[in-house]
Amino acid sequence: MSSTYLWLKVIHLLGVVLFLGNIIVTGWWKLMADRTKNPQIIAFAQRQVTVTDFIFTTGGALMLLVAGLANVGLHQMDYSAKWLSQGMLMFTLSGIIWVLVLIPAQIKQAKMAKEFVVTGVIPRRYWELNNRWIFFGVIATLLPLVNLYWMVFKPA
Repeated sequence: MSSTYLWLKVIHLLGVVLFLGNIIVTGWWKLMADRTKNPQIIAFAQRQVTVTDFIFTTGGALMLLVAGLANVGLHQMDYSAKWLSQGMLMFTLSGIIWVLVLIPAQIKQAKMAKEFVVTGVIPRRYWELNNRWIFFGVIATLLPLVNLYWMVFKPA
């Protein structure tokens, strides 16, 4: 194995840790904050969800993508290998959910949080968006978790 392959694999694995670690911890963090029903706690948590997703989820995803594609390209891996194609599909589907559903919902929630931290009243729309965020967030988290199987075991 070349040192390039190994260094790209290290970057890829660091991306996995940042990406999966953040989406799991952030989901838990937000769930616990929302359970308090305290506008100040929820507003703080909502802001941190947005910030940490931008830094760690996006950063981890970029590391995963760049290092993974670089290793595939530099080392002539077969894109049609089932483990690779399934892994890329799950990663892509998770990304689509983040871009189309989760990020827009949390941006709207963060804007609402700026208001309800002042008024003390959490609008019904916040909770509707929250239910949507939780539902799609679970799916967007399970996809990369299943992806671990494909990437580690590389079934034929």
